[in-house]
Amino acid sequence: MEKKKVTTIPATLNYFTSEITISTKKRRVAGYARVSTDHEDQLTSYEAQIDYYTNYIKSRNDWEFAGIYTDEGISGTSTKRREGFRTMIADAKAGKIDLIVTKSVSRFARNTVDSLTIIRELKDMGIEIYFEKENIWTLDSKGELLITIMSSIAQEESRSISENVTWGQRKRFADGKVSFAYSQVLRFYKGADGQILVNQEQAKIVKIIFRMFLEGMSPHSIARKLTEMKIKSPAGKEKWSYNTVRRMLSNEKYKGDALLQKEFTVDFLQKKTKKNEGEVPQYYVEGNHEAIISPEVFDLVQAELEKRKRKKGSRYSGISIFSNKIKCGCCGSWFGSKVWHSTDKYKRVVYRCNHKYDSKNAIPDILPKMK
Repeated sequence: MEKKKVTTIPATLNYFTSEITISTKKRRVAGYARVSTDHEDQLTSYEAQIDYYTNYIKSRNDWEFAGIYTDEGISGTSTKRREGFRTMIADAKAGKIDLIVTKSVSRFARNTVDSLTIIRELKDMGIEIYFEKENIWTLDSKGELLITIMSSIAQEESRSISENVTWGQRKRFADGKVSFAYSQVLRFYKGADGQILVNQEQAKIVKIIFRMFLEGMSPHSIARKLTEMKIKSPAGKEKWSYNTVRRMLSNEKYKGDALLQKEFTVDFLQKKTKKNEGEVPQYYVEGNHEAIISPEVFDLVQAELEKRKRKKGSRYSGISIFSNKIKCGCCGSWFGSKVWHSTDKYKRVVYRCNHKYDSKNAIPDILPKMK
């Protein structure tokens, strides 16, 4: 039988985009560099990555330099806060980039789902990613399998690092080593030797807040007063809020103590935190630093907060020394100040049940009927 002659006709269209592949047009190539901390050794690596990929891309005659996209001091477990990364992906989808070159799968993304989702989106558009360390090209038939494996390894590495960091923090807490979020705690600052110090001049504001509260003012009233006094909040805002004052009144740091691990991370990938309601241990350190408020005054404030919390009926009022002091014997509502004859010379302030003339809470007729 005569041998058949077979002639191969090469493909002329891109498998993914149906564009012509036989072309002298240069590929537009961008580099991506990222470091996850701002430590000096990492910054050196960051600058080295930028320099290396800039020169690497420009050295190829078949490539056109499309820029370097970077993220400095940003974690790779999520793409939400990586502005450089998101800009690069947007430019690629806009047709400005044909190929992305990066150091490794872990530099690109440590989250397996994020990594594969983005790679597949770009792949469908004919945009390729080259991971130099692993020598993986995403348009290659074996690329996705290798990336899935490497991304999973990178994600587990992040999990291990997160667990080690958490263990280290809890060990520090158990040893009584306190770390301060100075931007969120009013009137403390870090000394040259790392000690927690008090700004005595500014500490007067804290003392004023505690005094006003014990004199009967509510957190709402205190916040309004501080705003009127043009005193800035711990976050540097012009306007104070109820929540800011409320948190300060219950913050044990003002009496020199520290409660550690008030919150904890529940998702190492998304960095989600949750208020600690007993899920993980807490550590209370007494006499950790100089107090602004004496323990006796602080305890009085906590008792008053609890007392006001237990009050039923309308919200606590600190308008007068008589506010929230007298209850109606019929309906149990608080007595409040009311103005009689507000527009004439007989104007006077009286106290009566807030629900006296409310049809839903009308006071029953307790006097005997007249014959």
